[in-house]
Amino acid sequence: MAKILIVDDSETHLYSLQKIVEGAGHEVVTASSGEEGVEKSKSHTPDLILMDIVMPGLNGLQATRKITKDQDTAHIPVIFVTTKDQETDRVWGMRQGAAAYITKPVDKKELLKAVDQALSA
Repeated sequence: MAKILIVDDSETHLYSLQKIVEGAGHEVVTASSGEEGVEKSKSHTPDLILMDIVMPGLNGLQATRKITKDQDTAHIPVIFVTTKDQETDRVWGMRQGAAAYITKPVDKKELLKAVDQALSA
């Protein structure tokens, strides 16, 4: 069982991702903004982060850069879970250091496969 931080400004998406992740036996911590995600990545030291990109204030790309550049959190893999589905979005997301890039609506099997791969890497 891993501790997974889910960062998304949509309560609906937070809830559905939480149900999938908890259903696979993992512990979940949630954050509803990029700023809160960065903060909780330090205070909760999760094993993995599921990060939305489109959020007001600090977006998911900016939050991920902060997390991956901080020596205390740089080791935490980040999977983007987003509505941004263009190839350029995917390439840019992966360049930010993401372990995977999944588009919404989320396919449960695809998400859990990416989670397992990121946790075993």
